[in-house]
Amino acid sequence: MANHNDRQLYGGAMTVVLPLDAKDVSDVREVPDNQEVFTHPSTDQSVIIEIVEYQDVQNQNAPGYHFQDIAESNNSLETQVISTEEIPMDQVSMKECQSAWLLKGKQSVSKFNEQAHNVINVHMALYRLPQYSTDILMSFNDPIAISAGSSSHVAAEVYNKCEPWTVLQFKQCVATLTIRDTCVATLTIRDTSLFGE
Repeated sequence: MANHNDRQLYGGAMTVVLPLDAKDVSDVREVPDNQEVFTHPSTDQSVIIEIVEYQDVQNQNAPGYHFQDIAESNNSLETQVISTEEIPMDQVSMKECQSAWLLKGKQSVSKFNEQAHNVINVHMALYRLPQYSTDILMSFNDPIAISAGSSSHVAAEVYNKCEPWTVLQFKQCVATLTIRDTCVATLTIRDTSLFGE
């Protein structure tokens, strides 16, 4: 893909194709071991890959379960699921997953415990790996309304000069996520402290 490149995740145990301008957040701050976080250099968009514990819920309900869990973690004031669809397996590179899902939702969240709340579209892919007791999430956080009181607020003329990431780019990333070493899928089992236990 033009303007994209392969990124190694979790020490090379997984790979994904991301936009060339994606910045690795772990270069500037600590990121939990079960997450890989990338941000757009100019907008407040981000892509988060996260290995989490498999949830014993029906496959079609699992995306909503994880979306709600993310909303609670973000202290979202408003949460809405807009759509959920199954991704055909021939459109997924991760052959270890038994099913894959795509959810679009909306959340109203604050950044760094600020009073101001921003409205973001959340596009979330879920890869289900019950044989490893693991679910893998890939989320694309795409702000659609940033409060003037938020630290993320920039003047419209500045934002409009940026080239924000698109949902199509995210779907290309979703299609390319690959496991190179299945030991990464047991990360949640070997280190339960990732879940705050």
